Amino acid sequence: MSSLGTSKGILEIAKFAVYVAVPIGLMYFYANNTKNLQRFMGSREYVVYPPEAPRPPSPEEMREMARELARNRDGK
Repeated sequence: MSSLGTSKGILEIAKFAVYVAVPIGLMYFYANNTKNLQRFMGSREYVVYPPEAPRPPSPEEMREMARELARNRDGK
């Protein structure tokens, strides 16, 4: 710090303290107060699921479909 001087060094320390304190303060404010956290997270939908698609056929149904295709192929 000898090249910066005393006043510039204090300014850098103060800026660093602000950069560290602001995110920690905001996290403390929102994370420790459950009303704030619920209000903040409850107003947004984070997970939106698509509508459910039709289910694929079961393994038994797939085997039966394969047998039918084989019978149709052998019959032609």
